Amino acid sequence: MTLPFRQLFLCSLVSALGLVSIVPNSNSANAAVGGCPTPALSRFQRHKVVRGETLESIAQRYNLIPTTIIGMNPALQNGAIAVVGSVLQIPPYNGVVVEVPRGETWREVAAKYKVRADSLFEVNGCQQDPRIVFVPGVNWSPNGVVTKSPLPTDTGTPNRASLSGYPLAQVATVALAYGWQINPATGQVFFHSGVDLLAAMGTNVLAIAPGTVAFANDQGTYGKLVIINHSGGLQSRYAQLDSIKVTVGQQVKKGDLLGTVGTSGQPSSSQSHLHFEVRSSSSLGWVAEDPKGYLKK
Repeated sequence: MTLPFRQLFLCSLVSALGLVSIVPNSNSANAAVGGCPTPALSRFQRHKVVRGETLESIAQRYNLIPTTIIGMNPALQNGAIAVVGSVLQIPPYNGVVVEVPRGETWREVAAKYKVRADSLFEVNGCQQDPRIVFVPGVNWSPNGVVTKSPLPTDTGTPNRASLSGYPLAQVATVALAYGWQINPATGQVFFHSGVDLLAAMGTNVLAIAPGTVAFANDQGTYGKLVIINHSGGLQSRYAQLDSIKVTVGQQVKKGDLLGTVGTSGQPSSSQSHLHFEVRSSSSLGWVAEDPKGYLKK
């Protein structure tokens, strides 16, 4: 079965049966792992076409390009128009629904479609082995040609000069780096969206730069979590804390106390550590970046 035919088949399922019909059979693709975004396949909307609407106006309403809507609705292919009263499947981003061949890894899928593996992983709810996935930033066309569309996370590195600091008083050993890792507890390969910095229980956790506290509470596998929004569309996250010392909306300065190191949530290591992340704002939400370039003591 060729790749374009697979895409056509899957998009036909999306159009004829609706996402609810296929997602439950794709290894729980509509259930995100704690701390990850809701999978894109669970965020599809239905749009009923009304008089006066065009494909272009519908696409503009949802911040998509017409080609994306055509790809998700085979009835619109071959030049057909959006008929009044018809129902269209609307994805959350520009992209394409694809079937993942058995045995193919996230990195192989990402390489095939020229997208970042970490973005692909998170957009699909951090599922380990889904059979059907949404690939963002890829345009599908009726002639079977797949082309890459601009994706903010691929267009360059954020201005790192606007975010620089260290979340602990002393430079710490990295227990688990950013990127694809093997879980020491389960032996499974997973994507680690931050770095784990070894530190004793109760060690003070500090803001790496000025910003506004956007979240300060318990959050799934993150445990006790503090999120700070910084200028330049950047965000820092401090997770698995023992205590939280700030509140939502609070303005913090570089070096301000945010909380203390703990073991809340589901730490990836038995050694006490701070799970630290840096994320950048994009059309896919807050996308994880490698914190290494931002950590300066």
